[in-house]
Amino acid sequence: MTWMVYGANGFTGTLVAELAVRRGLRPVLAGRDAVKVRALAERLGLEHRIFDLDHAVAALEDVDAVAHCAGPFSATSGPMVAACLASRTHYVDITGEIDVFEAVARQDKAAKDAGVVLLPGAGFDVVPTDCVAAMLHQSLPTATHLDLAFVVQGGASAGTARTAVEGSGGGGRVRENGEIRGARLGHRRRTAHFRDRPRDVGAIPWGDVSTAYRSTGIPNITTFTTLPGVLSKLQPFTAPLLRTGLGQRLGKAVAKRIPGPNDGTRGRTRCEVFGEVWDDEGNRARLALTGPNAYDLTADSVVKAIERLGDTPPGAHTPSSAFGADYVRALDGVVVGEAEVVSAGGQQ
Repeated sequence: MTWMVYGANGFTGTLVAELAVRRGLRPVLAGRDAVKVRALAERLGLEHRIFDLDHAVAALEDVDAVAHCAGPFSATSGPMVAACLASRTHYVDITGEIDVFEAVARQDKAAKDAGVVLLPGAGFDVVPTDCVAAMLHQSLPTATHLDLAFVVQGGASAGTARTAVEGSGGGGRVRENGEIRGARLGHRRRTAHFRDRPRDVGAIPWGDVSTAYRSTGIPNITTFTTLPGVLSKLQPFTAPLLRTGLGQRLGKAVAKRIPGPNDGTRGRTRCEVFGEVWDDEGNRARLALTGPNAYDLTADSVVKAIERLGDTPPGAHTPSSAFGADYVRALDGVVVGEAEVVSAGGQQ
């Protein structure tokens, strides 16, 4: 199979390319920056192509699958998905943006007609949370509510930080009764029982507000991470600034300087995920997992996802709908705890 890493010169794209080579794979490296893409391709001994998304269809004609790692995905996903549909190329990306997930999901029929898989969110956003959601739904099929929480260590890359700046003016989002609605950042707080220790977390907008609904059908979904209470109180004042062009330019200029976690930092840091579901009768189930650094998990998942696409039916997918709820167990360094199911009567 011929596959491509687009945005290969970015932080995560480089990790994907390097890992692929260590595993004996030879992806084509691509992107818009000729100097950086060529240098990486020469270092890894790989073919490379230089093109922007306006010319992606021709560049993908002989490519079976593309790992799209060039954000912000709010700007790049649409053109790349369109090119993949036109060239009948499988599409995998690493987005965590709710609106991107929703847009890709609307292309389900087009993907089936073209015979291709569209799989956004094949990295930390949202593989571990999506698989936890699917496992919990299997444990409690009657669930009507889902809470998902995560923490990550080691810091962010420039691309992740730019995306965070772009979305920071919009406040929070949740799914209520099957619909995505706006909410104040941190509008809910709770204790998340991670595998290492319980932590206080606050509500944030995360990709599972879109994807977990498609994976499970659970109509009420809130996503959380560690969030200082003062941040949620300041959000009504900072959000209007970050919705301005000046605020976005300043924020992205700062984000651009973030180098991303180096090998040593990634090697000694990890991620944690916790999920809990409940139904109208008071039955509950909870589950937690631990994984490696989020960027290492992302690179591992992207490479494994590319290798599994041939067994996935065409259409727009979430990670668990593409590969099953247990897909996360196949990722290096992931440890999944035992699910706790408690009936309304208090019995496990």
